[in-house]
Amino acid sequence: MKYTRLGRTGLQVSRLCLGTMTFGLQCDERTSVAIMDKAFASGVTFFDTADVYPLGGTAETVGRTEAIVGRWLHGRRDRIILATKCFGRTGPNRWDQGNSRKHILDAVDASLRRLNTDYIDLYQLHGPDPETPIDETLRALEDVVRAGKVRYVGCSNFMAYQVARAIGRSEAMGVVRFDSVQPRYNLLFRESERELLPLCKEEAIGVIPYNPIAGGLLSGKHNREAGPEEGSRFTLGTAAERYQERYWHERMFETVEQLRPIANDAGMTLPEMAVSWVLANPAITAPIIGASRPEQLDDTVRAAETPMNAELKKTLAALTAQYRRAHRRRRKRRRPPPPPP
Repeated sequence: MKYTRLGRTGLQVSRLCLGTMTFGLQCDERTSVAIMDKAFASGVTFFDTADVYPLGGTAETVGRTEAIVGRWLHGRRDRIILATKCFGRTGPNRWDQGNSRKHILDAVDASLRRLNTDYIDLYQLHGPDPETPIDETLRALEDVVRAGKVRYVGCSNFMAYQVARAIGRSEAMGVVRFDSVQPRYNLLFRESERELLPLCKEEAIGVIPYNPIAGGLLSGKHNREAGPEEGSRFTLGTAAERYQERYWHERMFETVEQLRPIANDAGMTLPEMAVSWVLANPAITAPIIGASRPEQLDDTVRAAETPMNAELKKTLAALTAQYRRAHRRRRKRRRPPPPPP
């Protein structure tokens, strides 16, 4: 497994990051442990989770994923770069969510307890909070870093202008700044190439993209006529509607069918090619790979072993150019909380 720096920091992370949001609902604990064992044995030492996981869960399942990861970490903590996030609702009170000072300080301590550790390597805001001034948020992050509870900070689901403004305020106040961003990015969703990725490259911000195989659509296993496969993210609890809205579209299925022979000609599986393409972008630090079974990691781990050649990269970029543009929603949506990966 290759390693690279996280943005401008001196922290070395594996070129792939294991996402854990399936642990505790889509996967039981035994399967989750097997997935972590497989990833670790393959050289993946960068793990990402969040306090609201598992994906698709309810208020009753909040924190379950961190607890599973924490039990697995026992005896291995010094060999793993651990990332988690806060923002989503974790309790019954109005203040049990968002990026306020109170919630960040409470959320960090709760995550430390569940993860069975006394520090978090990378602590990320899971989404922007329009109700809290960014200065308040950044000062709270500065305090948890100074207290030794957190080593580096980052964000997820922020727009380019929000990242730029946060960096500007960090510099003006002399406090910690975001050293990473976690956007959605794959062959079927390339909007971040327009502003966010160029900003990250210019400012030396690490990029840890989620959904590199589009929630499983780029695995090629789904059939539009047959409907979403049971047990997949397209049928998973509270996440099902979100994932169907993101990827369950005729044009995306057509694109997957166009990609299939290209992968065959390249001697790659569809998931391998999809992750390899994400890795080929010079702005990318480590794509987040997820799984519901250990064997699913075989293809995605293999993607880090062989660099994508320039001709194949060019072909894929041309075929999926339409996904660089914002996709008009079919219906007006209420303003939801920022989605987890």
